[in-house]
Amino acid sequence: MQMVIVGGGKAGWNLARALLERRHSVTLVEKDRARCRELADALDAAIYPGDGTHVPVLEAAGTYGADCVMAVTGVDQDNLVCAQLAQNHFGAKKVIVRVNDPRNAGTFRALGIHNIVSSTDILTKMIEQEADMAHMHLIASLNKGKGEISSITLSPDTAWAGVRLMDMKLPKGALVISVIRQGELTIPNGATVLNPGDELVAVSEERSQKALRRVLSETK
Repeated sequence: MQMVIVGGGKAGWNLARALLERRHSVTLVEKDRARCRELADALDAAIYPGDGTHVPVLEAAGTYGADCVMAVTGVDQDNLVCAQLAQNHFGAKKVIVRVNDPRNAGTFRALGIHNIVSSTDILTKMIEQEADMAHMHLIASLNKGKGEISSITLSPDTAWAGVRLMDMKLPKGALVISVIRQGELTIPNGATVLNPGDELVAVSEERSQKALRRVLSETK
C-alpha cells in the first residue's frame, strides 16, 4: 500500500519504520531539512522536504489516490489542513490525523475529519480504567473506542460464587464471551456456574463499560 506520512518527528519516524517493516511503500514529508537528512539516513523511504499544508508539496509526495495519508506533526492546525487537503483535494482513500490537544478533536470532526488518534485520550482512558477497577484489564478497543474487550478475575469474596451466568444482571450491551478457570478456557452458556478466581472475558459497548465493571466487581 502507498502510505504518505506528514511529520517527521518521533511519531512519524516510528510510524514509517513500522510500515516499512510490513513492506508498505512509504513517503514521508518533513519541513525541517536537517531532520530530512536524518530521516533519509535512517529509513528506506522517500523523504520530501517541505510543508505538508502546501498543495505542491503533497502532490510531489504522491498524495493523489494514496491508500492512506497520516498527518502526525506536533501542530494540530497543520495536521487539520493537511488532512482536509488529502481528503477533499487529493482524494486519498483513507486519512488519519493526530490530535495533540484532545480538546481539538471536536473541531476536527465538525470539519469532516473522523479518523482521529489522540495519545493523550488513550493514555487517560487506560489510567482511568485501571483506577476505576483495579482488577479490570482492557484487552482490545473496538470500533474507534465505541466498544472494548476486557477481562476481570473474580475475587475470593465475589458475589457471583455459585451463580449461573444467566442469573447475573449484566448491563445491556455487555456479554461474557469466555471463562478461564485454572488455565482452561471455555465458551460459557447460561448454565455455566461461576467460581472465585474465574477470569471472565467480556465484550461491551462504550455506554455499558462502567456498569459492567461495577457488576463483575461486586462482593459479598
